[in-house]
Amino acid sequence: MPSSALRMLAAALAAALVGACTTVKTTQSGAVGVDRSQAMLVSSREVNRSAEKQYAQAIGQAQQKGALNRNPAETERVRAIAKRLIPQTAVFRPDAVGWRWEVNVIASDQLNAWCMPGGKIGIYSGLIERLKLSDDEIAAIMGHEIAHALREHARERISQQLATSTMIGIGAAVLGVGQAGADLGNLVAQVTFTLPNSRTHEIEADRIGVELAARAGYDPRAAVSVWQKMAKASDGGPPQFLSTHPSPENRIKDLEVYAQRVMPLYLAARGK
Repeated sequence: MPSSALRMLAAALAAALVGACTTVKTTQSGAVGVDRSQAMLVSSREVNRSAEKQYAQAIGQAQQKGALNRNPAETERVRAIAKRLIPQTAVFRPDAVGWRWEVNVIASDQLNAWCMPGGKIGIYSGLIERLKLSDDEIAAIMGHEIAHALREHARERISQQLATSTMIGIGAAVLGVGQAGADLGNLVAQVTFTLPNSRTHEIEADRIGVELAARAGYDPRAAVSVWQKMAKASDGGPPQFLSTHPSPENRIKDLEVYAQRVMPLYLAARGK
């Protein structure tokens, strides 16, 4: 094909890609005021379907290794905390309460936790045991991870990857990853397990996380102590599932400010 024709095709595909992009607000702002609009190129349905498959694969692998929910008391503890957090998601998006939530503990020494799109949560036993986490601190971590799912940060990052990826190609992006159910699944895995979140995503998750915890009756100030513990355990830096973009000092300051902002919600929840 002549180079001029290729340029025309590329331009047409780029225009189609821009047209296919949807700008949305995935959540209501809550008391913490997170109200940024997001550009999305793939649908929630596509991403959630791929996330379910990736989650089933991760849980299946843990089960084969005998690492799934090995400690019944620990698993029950984590699920009880999640049970209090999940209803609070309605403040940010009412549909989230009806997601098919799953919560599992994976026996591993890693300092790690995640929540896939659609409410698929995994928390590693090393995080709880090595850091000797309180219930308030577990709630802080889970609230942060749930916030990523509420804000559909994975979907947003996948959209960004599709828009720029030469591997998948602009044509596949325009077609909604048409060639590539497997490609989308790989991207879900990458944004969950490998790629760090952006500074913006981490700040949003921090702020929404403290509000979820406070509304569930967990002390939002625990977000500060747990982050300090994790940074110390990781030789002064955050563990893999936390982005390095916000400096520890700035992050702690921001958490302190927003924890205080939602303290009335915590006190109200404790008074019920």
